[in-house]
Amino acid sequence: MTTPAARPSTPSVAEAERETVTGGVASNLSVAEVQAAGQGIINNVEKVIDGKHAAVFTALTVLLAEGHLLIEDVPGVGKTMLAKALARSVDCTVSRIQFTPDLLPSDVTGVSVYNQADRRFEFKPGPVFANIVIGDEINRASPKTQSALLECMEERQVTVDGSTYPLGLPFTVVATQNPIEMEGTYALPEAQRDRFMARISMGYPDTDSELAMLDSRDTASPLTLIHAVVSGEELRAMMQSARGVFASGAVKEYAVSVVRATRDDRDLRLGASPRATLQLIRAAKAQAALYGREYVLPDDIDSLAVAVLGHRLVPTSRALGHHHQDSGPLIEEVIRRILSATAVPLGTPERP
Repeated sequence: MTTPAARPSTPSVAEAERETVTGGVASNLSVAEVQAAGQGIINNVEKVIDGKHAAVFTALTVLLAEGHLLIEDVPGVGKTMLAKALARSVDCTVSRIQFTPDLLPSDVTGVSVYNQADRRFEFKPGPVFANIVIGDEINRASPKTQSALLECMEERQVTVDGSTYPLGLPFTVVATQNPIEMEGTYALPEAQRDRFMARISMGYPDTDSELAMLDSRDTASPLTLIHAVVSGEELRAMMQSARGVFASGAVKEYAVSVVRATRDDRDLRLGASPRATLQLIRAAKAQAALYGREYVLPDDIDSLAVAVLGHRLVPTSRALGHHHQDSGPLIEEVIRRILSATAVPLGTPERP
């Protein structure tokens, strides 16, 4: 797939985004149509990802919510395979960046090259100029290169040599990383982790799924079975419909209460940011649309809380010491405790 050429930003980035989102889309899809299209994508991805329905569903939820996904787990459990299968299921531009210690920021964003014939500098866009960007082993790159993605992920634009170039929509970064305690890795700073809407882990497959994998991958790569089932235009329409899902005031108050509780918890020295609240609601709307609902339920908040909030929280050294330096179970335990202690809003949060 080709990478679209970049152009300097004449209108504001917000205007450029609106043009990209609405261009070519006649109207929003109904939530029933979003559910049907989403199930088609999930079925397509599950041709090569066996026994990981929750991970596939969350990945699609993040894509529809216009967020970025961090897949973290040990090597060989299918992190990159999930990212590639999701990207191939949608007819959009896709690029892949293999992060290594010698990768430079310009290798990600692009570089200005002097054209001797025209006697001027021309911008050569990097792989970040795609609808879906797969960042493989992001924590193997230096912090300087990792930070090259910060502006791209938050503002959906790239600034090089004083010129700003907007990124097209949809724009999603699906990054993979191995656990930070392994050799040759650089932990993502809190500022960059906060830009990922959700973090998921694949986990080891069960026995039946691993046996099925041996048969399906005996002669060829399973990715050859994956073809686009949704066009880029349809994906943008699905995103618009997800944005339009109704979240009542009570549900929003519940989300705010959960996030604020992380800032006051005795076992955490860094709670979730206001960006986390916004992304939690966006993800809940996308999940509701994938379930065929026009409104968000408190259950949507509960089911997404660990994935959306977990990677943003930093435990205290005292609490971490009781968990043998493994923060994952501690963070999940804290979030579950907060959800149990936070009052669920009463009433049916349907659109009036």
